[in-house]
Amino acid sequence: MSECLLVHGSCHGAWCWNLLVPELAARGHKARAIDLPGHGADLTPLAEVTLDGYAEAILTALDGPTVLVGHSAGGFAITAAAQKRPDLVSALVYVCAYVPMPGKSLAQMRRMAPSQPLMEAVQVAPDRVSFTIDPAMAPDRFYHDVAPDLAAWATARLGPQPIAPQETALADTARAAALPRHYIRCTQDRTIPPDFQCTMTEGWSGGRVVDLPMSHSPFLADPARMATTMAEILTD
Repeated sequence: MSECLLVHGSCHGAWCWNLLVPELAARGHKARAIDLPGHGADLTPLAEVTLDGYAEAILTALDGPTVLVGHSAGGFAITAAAQKRPDLVSALVYVCAYVPMPGKSLAQMRRMAPSQPLMEAVQVAPDRVSFTIDPAMAPDRFYHDVAPDLAAWATARLGPQPIAPQETALADTARAAALPRHYIRCTQDRTIPPDFQCTMTEGWSGGRVVDLPMSHSPFLADPARMATTMAEILTD
């Protein structure tokens, strides 16, 4: 049995993993999710949220060696945590997530992709501290293969995303990269282009790369299939 900590991406919170947790439990893996600083029920002021703060929140939540699962922008958060304390991380699982390149921020990596399909849905706050996602466009970008009622439920729970963590680079990722690492690519993703997910996994070593024919939110589109895929990865 693996201990998993589930880390959400931009504008989301621990709530996005609600359907996956029991599916993983049914397959023998214990999982729990957290709200990163400034997200969900965490009341950290948006102007005070940093990438390092994300990493510290993850590490504080760990009781021992744990599989860190990061979705989307959460790939930066789990990598930052693993880089600080690799002894507390048994493996990293990236779910259609950014895999940090040393010296490049998430914003810089996003601009490296062949397209930026999410950007037309991004609404930057007047103070430029955070952004939100246009609720009229969120279902198409995040949840196009999710049941409409569930997509509406998720859209209503999206919150502001602090910009500072996404403009922060990790100077070194070597300790994180030395850990067992796995990647779940979503081939119908309308947020992080599938081609760029392929670019980020070129020459991948130390773990598996698996494709799922799903949107940017496989944990809502088909949590049973995602849990099965994760269970296969974690028991190999």
